[in-house]
Amino acid sequence: MRPMGDGWEWHDDWARLDEVPGADGAFAHHGLVVTAAGSVIGFHARQLVTFGPDGRVVARSDPGLFEGHQLTLVVDDGLERIWIADPGICLRAQPDGNVGHGLQLVGGPGRAVLASLTGEILRELPGPGHGGLHLPTSVAVDETRFGGSGDIWVADGYGSSLVHRYAADGSLIATLDGEEGAGRFNCPHAVFIDRRRVAPELYVADRGNSRVQVFDLDGRFVRSFGDGMLTSPSSFATYDDRMFIAELRARVAVLDSEDALIEYVGEHDGVTDEPGWPNAFDQDGHAVRTPRLQPGRFNSPHAVAAGPDGSLYVAEWLLGGRYTKLTPKGTLS
Repeated sequence: MRPMGDGWEWHDDWARLDEVPGADGAFAHHGLVVTAAGSVIGFHARQLVTFGPDGRVVARSDPGLFEGHQLTLVVDDGLERIWIADPGICLRAQPDGNVGHGLQLVGGPGRAVLASLTGEILRELPGPGHGGLHLPTSVAVDETRFGGSGDIWVADGYGSSLVHRYAADGSLIATLDGEEGAGRFNCPHAVFIDRRRVAPELYVADRGNSRVQVFDLDGRFVRSFGDGMLTSPSSFATYDDRMFIAELRARVAVLDSEDALIEYVGEHDGVTDEPGWPNAFDQDGHAVRTPRLQPGRFNSPHAVAAGPDGSLYVAEWLLGGRYTKLTPKGTLS
């Protein structure tokens, strides 16, 4: 543990991924959530994995998915459950892999499913039926416990770069392509319902355009931001009046309630330009876990979640994965 700027303590390699069979050869590319009790749930080597407060594995299950690309915690019928966006594709280390550099692409159909915390699939949304690729990367729910409609928003970040809005019963209501706002989406990697204001809003991480587009919950464009501030927004979390945005290109951005930048956390200049990033190459040109990981610096943040005490958990995209826990010094409010 070491200081992280003036406001954070850095807990490097917090999760005991050595306790997850197959995790060392899997290309971590997933989301994570924190339950009300403080357990952290991620997805490794096709397993839904629950970590206790000390980072040790307390439960594992196989829900039959390829990726838990993003996980979204909801309360359904009084129980905590998880929406899982599975684009149906994943990479794993394989010396004779068919995508080069020792990585093999495996996969199946894209899916958006609701599961129990133990990995039992409870329901699945139908595809949007637009005829194009449908590779979901994120789900957000306008939960009725907050007075919402129950609508479900699905980001098709790796398929047709669309955002679909479903009714609570699973029927498709509408599809956004970004032309309603700042311009056509380019990899809308994450969707998130922000409830820090009086009127909740839908945030879309328009990652390929290095910006965030914001809509109301009827799908009307409100604003966009990120020019000169964001490079690769990939995931959202909030705590009190702060928003945390995982940026794949080696940092977490912290914003206030007016979308203004407060700070970058863990910024690692230049690492994304290194050969093989987010991994490295061995002497034969095969992908291996990068030796460039440093305490106090990120390599490739893919997901961020906030715990009930204001701690942040960041999952990174690389062979074997890495979790970092950030504990605030004092209050964030």
